[in-house]
Amino acid sequence: MIRRREILTGGAGALALAGLGLGPARAAPSEVVVGVLYAMSGANAQVGVDARHAIETALDIVNNDHDLDLPNAKGTGLKGLGGAKIRLVFADHQSDPQKGRAEAERLITQDKVSAIVGCYQSAVSSTVSATCERYGVPFVCADSSSPSLHRKGLKFFFRPAAHDEMFSAAMFDFMDAMRNKGEKIDSVALFFEDTIFGVDSSTVQRKLAGERGYKVVSDIKYKTNSPSLTAEVQQIKTANADVLMPSSYTTDAILLTRTMAELGYKPKSIIAQASGFSEKATFDTVGDKLQGLISRASFSLDLAAKRPMIKTVNDMYKARAGRDLNDNTSRQFMALIVLADALDRAGSVEGPKIREALAATNIPGERTIMPWSKVAFGPDGQNVNADPVLLQYVGTSFVTVFPEAVAVSPAKWPMNA
Repeated sequence: MIRRREILTGGAGALALAGLGLGPARAAPSEVVVGVLYAMSGANAQVGVDARHAIETALDIVNNDHDLDLPNAKGTGLKGLGGAKIRLVFADHQSDPQKGRAEAERLITQDKVSAIVGCYQSAVSSTVSATCERYGVPFVCADSSSPSLHRKGLKFFFRPAAHDEMFSAAMFDFMDAMRNKGEKIDSVALFFEDTIFGVDSSTVQRKLAGERGYKVVSDIKYKTNSPSLTAEVQQIKTANADVLMPSSYTTDAILLTRTMAELGYKPKSIIAQASGFSEKATFDTVGDKLQGLISRASFSLDLAAKRPMIKTVNDMYKARAGRDLNDNTSRQFMALIVLADALDRAGSVEGPKIREALAATNIPGERTIMPWSKVAFGPDGQNVNADPVLLQYVGTSFVTVFPEAVAVSPAKWPMNA
């Protein structure tokens, strides 16, 4: 187990101190312990399983030698720490914010982790980030997208990926572009679950709809993991908006889709806030009913045509998980890559030094697997360079349809045309 320590440096000066009996210079640690916190049981267990595969894929790249243009891919281990390798400790928050808080504290106080990566649900990332702040341990928020997370004045919070204001702006940019091409898009229906993720998402979308001239004809908050959504779907069916904009986790996304089919409701178009509408489980179950669905995303597998290492990384992940990288797993993968880059530059397992290195991060977009311009954090720990894309589900896979600079196909609009 790694103990937090100061590493004496300075060549002859350090030797002189040792000669005076002030203690020998200590070698760099042989490993760095990183906590990984996801739901490994319960309704969202598959997300946790996939996250583990994604983060272990990144671990393989950092700890072993790979001919990839990613930080720390070439060579073994972290050079700045004398070749030390990362060891992961996984913990299960069970989608419960208070369980997440307790598990984060255990990882810090008992497992002596130097940083934590997580947590998918924004409500859990909220409690975990506060715990990490209290202990001075960096928290790399891999995939939780609530804008409120980076606005709490935390110094140890870092999010490489976009948040929902950035994602939602891309959605409305797309609708504006379709309008400019002559499509009639006047109204939207907001449908969102009742935790931080759904509430913050709807707040952003409500504001953007007003600013961009779209009428919100249905605005429904529902209880996450509801046993029935019949009444809610009847409301959105009656409203008959030009675009349905759901913010739902996986089980709710499946139930919503099934209920729409049962009630004979075929939305003109759906633009989803990813999450459950980016998960393989959803499309394995109800994909035939979601042809033409558009989802915001951080990741585009299509980009592999221009950046071949993306296919290499995807193949590595697929060998573990049996599926392609998606919006969630690509962000989880990048979270550990970004953290490892900071650990390497920090040359330390101490929280404050790792925090300083994270704050100084500057990774060019072409050295990631994402369509981002770069990874660089503002004072609030948010990477504002994480450019989103929009994907459309066609056949059995997603294709990139927006922005035009990276699109491989025009969008089918409306989805049920």
